[in-house]
Amino acid sequence: MTKPPIDPIRWQPPASRPLPEPNLTAALHIVDVPGTAAEDVVADAAGNIWTGVEDGRIVRISPDGSSAHVVVSTGGRPLGLAVTRDGRLLICDSHRGLLRYDPVSGALETLVAEVGGRKLTFCSNVVESSDGTIFFTESTSRFYYEYYKASIVEARPTGALFRRDVDGTVTELVGDLHFANGVTLTADESAVVFAESAGCRVSKFWLTGDRTGTVTPLVTELPGYPDNISTGLDGRIWVALVSDRNALSEWLAPRAPIIRRGMWKLLPYSWLPDPKPTVWVVGFDPDDGHVVVQLHSQHPDFGLATGVVETPGRLWLGRIGGPGIAYLDLPHP
Repeated sequence: MTKPPIDPIRWQPPASRPLPEPNLTAALHIVDVPGTAAEDVVADAAGNIWTGVEDGRIVRISPDGSSAHVVVSTGGRPLGLAVTRDGRLLICDSHRGLLRYDPVSGALETLVAEVGGRKLTFCSNVVESSDGTIFFTESTSRFYYEYYKASIVEARPTGALFRRDVDGTVTELVGDLHFANGVTLTADESAVVFAESAGCRVSKFWLTGDRTGTVTPLVTELPGYPDNISTGLDGRIWVALVSDRNALSEWLAPRAPIIRRGMWKLLPYSWLPDPKPTVWVVGFDPDDGHVVVQLHSQHPDFGLATGVVETPGRLWLGRIGGPGIAYLDLPHP
C-alpha cells in the first residue's frame, strides 16, 4: 500500500496520572498460534479462545492452550472479535468492515461494510448485547490498520462508536473520538464501555436510566494507551494497555503541524514513534473506575498486549507486533 497523505492539526494530549502500584504477579505462559499479531482474544461458551492474525486467518485455541487451528480467513485484517449469544463470531476487519462467522456452517458474511455511504476503514472492536444489538467502534475513518500511525501523527479525532440494530440499521452514537478502540458492555447492560487509545481514557455510553444517550468518563488521564477491553466474570472492566505514553509523539502533537507533515513525508513508516513493549493489563471497577487489580511487567518473549479476556482462573492476552498469545493464572478470590 502507498503511504497515504495526512493533514495534521495541533492537539494537546491529555495529562497523565499514575495508577496504583501493580498488585498482580503471575507467570506468563506463551501459546503458539499460526501467524503473527493476534490482536484480540475472546472466549466462547466451551472455553475455546479465538483470535485473528495479521494475514487474515481466524484461529481457535483449545481451552488449555494445547492446540490451535485455523478455521477461516477473512481475506483482510481481523482486529476485535466477539462471540454472539448463539455462538457465532463477530469480526472487525480493517479492510472488510464488520463480519460474522458461523463455526457450524462455515459461513462468513458481511454485516456492515459502510456507514452513511462511506466505507468502513478501521473497524476496531465489537460486542453484542443480549437482545442481538451490536455495538462497534471505528478507530479512524481515514486510514487502514497498516497505517494506523497516520491517525496518531495527524491527531484528528476521527473515531466513532456505532450501534447496529437487529434489523441492520446502523447509527453513530458518539463521534470525534481519539482512536476509538475496545468496547464492551457492563454486566447489567446499562452502558457500553469504550476506550480511546490516543485519548487515554475509558468512557461509558449509557443505555438505560436518567443518563441514557450520554457519555460519562470511567477512567481518564491514563498513563498508557488503552486498547481492547472486556468485562470480567465479576463485572470488572479489563483493559489492555498496549504501551506507556510516548513522550516524543505527545511533545509533537501541540506543535506546528508542518513538523509532523514533514516527518510523515520524509521518514520511513517504521521510523515513526512506536509503542514501547510491555505487558500491562488493568481491571477497573465498572462503577467508579478505581483499580481492582493490575499487572505491569516485562517479558522477553511477549509485549504490546492489545487484547484481554478472562476465563475461570485465567486471563488471556493478545498482542500486536509478534507471535503467539499468552495467559496467566489468576489467584483465587
